[in-house]
Amino acid sequence: MKRRPHYLAGAGSLVWLLLVGLPLYVLFAATVRSRSDYARNGPLSFPERFTFDNYTGAFDSGFGRYFLNTVIVTACVVGIVLLLVPPLAFAIVRSRSRLTSAVFRLFLLGLAIPAQAVIVPMFYLISKAGLYDNLLGVILPTAAFCLPVCALILSGTMRDIPPELHEAMAIDGAPPRQIFLRLVLPLSRGGLSTIVVFSALQAWNGFLFPLVLTQSDSTKLITLGLYDFRTAYGINIPGLLAAVVLSMTPVLLVYLFARRALVQGLMGVGGK
Repeated sequence: MKRRPHYLAGAGSLVWLLLVGLPLYVLFAATVRSRSDYARNGPLSFPERFTFDNYTGAFDSGFGRYFLNTVIVTACVVGIVLLLVPPLAFAIVRSRSRLTSAVFRLFLLGLAIPAQAVIVPMFYLISKAGLYDNLLGVILPTAAFCLPVCALILSGTMRDIPPELHEAMAIDGAPPRQIFLRLVLPLSRGGLSTIVVFSALQAWNGFLFPLVLTQSDSTKLITLGLYDFRTAYGINIPGLLAAVVLSMTPVLLVYLFARRALVQGLMGVGGK
């Protein structure tokens, strides 16, 4: 039986494609245009002449240093999360002590505290520790605010592991460390991928901590480097959008390759 075309669904798809495609066209088309072409013809017109000067100009203005600083911060935040969260989640799932439950509740309390509410005491602590205008002063609070969500996600993933497997290894004489390394971690790959993606995105897109806790150009991150395209005479919109494309490319690549693990890990929060 031949099905009739669904014209309403097709029209809706075209509208959705237009809503998604038009901003992307405006974004990418502006990056290959000169400032005079953009100002004269507007954002919706086709480029008169393709040029990659906006991309090279972004790196000439110091964007490469900001990119490297952001990579360092992101890698360190992800490393701290991977070092602390898996054993913490394992203890939360397997331990029955009140102390462990109290620590977990304390972590959950961190979900209700926004960074804006503690930015003043955070600035005071970082300054007293001698970490102001230092990448480490951005890394530590960023990782701290990633820990509660990551612990919740990974503990939900570890709860899905059948307890019979833990008991079987324990009967064979395996200590908790061996159970953690040989059983729990391999079966928690989805949750581990999720917390890696989450913490990486939080570190890469962070704005508040770099804004308040850094000052010099040597410690500036991408989110603050976009301000360099604003001058006293206006904003270099093509150059700014080229920098935006460069800054969002790693995030898009991470999402494209890890989106399935991210969704599966979030679906596992709280158990089945």
